[in-house]
Amino acid sequence: MSEKASIAGRGDWLTDENLQRLLSVLGADGEQARIAGGAVRNALLDQPVADVDIATTNPPAETMRRANEAGFKPVPAGIDHGTITVVAGGRPFEVTTLRADVETDGRHARVVFGRDWKADAQRRDFTINALYAEADGTVIDLVGGLADIEARRLRFIGDPEARIREDYLRILRFFRFFAWYGGGRPDGEGLKACARLKEGLDQLSAERVWAELKKLLSAPDPSRALLWMRQAGVLSRILPESEKWGIDAIHALVRAEAGLGWPADAMLRLEAILPPDAARMTDLARRMRMSRAEADRLAQWALAPIVRADMAEGELGRQIYAGDLLAITDRLRLALSAARGRAGEDDKALVEAGGYARQLAFAQTWTRPEFPLKGADLKGLGAVPGPELGVLLKRLEQDWVASGFALGRDALLERAAGEVRPRP
Repeated sequence: MSEKASIAGRGDWLTDENLQRLLSVLGADGEQARIAGGAVRNALLDQPVADVDIATTNPPAETMRRANEAGFKPVPAGIDHGTITVVAGGRPFEVTTLRADVETDGRHARVVFGRDWKADAQRRDFTINALYAEADGTVIDLVGGLADIEARRLRFIGDPEARIREDYLRILRFFRFFAWYGGGRPDGEGLKACARLKEGLDQLSAERVWAELKKLLSAPDPSRALLWMRQAGVLSRILPESEKWGIDAIHALVRAEAGLGWPADAMLRLEAILPPDAARMTDLARRMRMSRAEADRLAQWALAPIVRADMAEGELGRQIYAGDLLAITDRLRLALSAARGRAGEDDKALVEAGGYARQLAFAQTWTRPEFPLKGADLKGLGAVPGPELGVLLKRLEQDWVASGFALGRDALLERAAGEVRPRP
């Protein structure tokens, strides 16, 4: 990749009228403003650009003033750290004053504002994240990021240990960015530094760790990054539940996703590397401070019954009715991907894969049947309201489920009539 690289023509976002006007406003009267970080990286890699961040020599207060005068809406939520969110044309742009770290504690940094682009680049984490672009698309590389992008190499800026000690979350970011953008093996010095300093992860909040892990698990193929995380002792540090379980299932799952058109699912991938132990999953969700939906999904998956490859549709339907559809679907996807992974060398696994594929198709089109009786129907037969009525209704529902949902309303009422005690 040329040292005079450009992102011009690599996406319509660069020519957005509001972005161009904002860059012009911030770059007037001797000041400078450039697109920074991920937008430049992704454009060079021909990947989608979601957020556009801007770095500028303007102090935060001046950024506010210029944005206001231009008719934009500045939001000073991050002003203490030099960041102003400028809403232009309904789209937010994070505008950050050039900075240098003067003090760090492994989680937070105290910064000073400045005008030195190289100092600003050198305080960032990886070379591929420290690129800038002018309004016309010309790329400014002050730390060797262009060569690393061309080589698909993820490399810390400067000394890896120094970068990590500034913020231990960079250990997880190293593996996350490797999963998304890296090729071959991870940078050796960076990998060694992550292994040596992994205890620093204990300083991080659970929310930061889980957010970073989710992003890693959402990569097109996180399996290589997870392997290196395990090798470095990082995975067991943040996810000890995976230590004796292993991560081999993730490879087959990723291949199944690609072959069957399944979307990347971070939670399903997490389940692939964890033991289905309900108590441990509950503890994990609490420790990671997962959302209620995430915690429920893990717990239900762990509690879901094992589905046999030769299970009849009727039996599977009864399991789904009594359980959780998403949990059983998760079980089926993992079982199918594992069977597909063995099918190349095991004819029995090929047959299993066919069975799981049929069951998954059934589960995905399954519609929950409605039990045809209600308490009012039993009252009409003379049943007295109370606990006994509820017990009888539940027993009749179990009979209905056992019949494969075939017993009709009249047959159920006939059974009920023989059991209802007449009113005194």
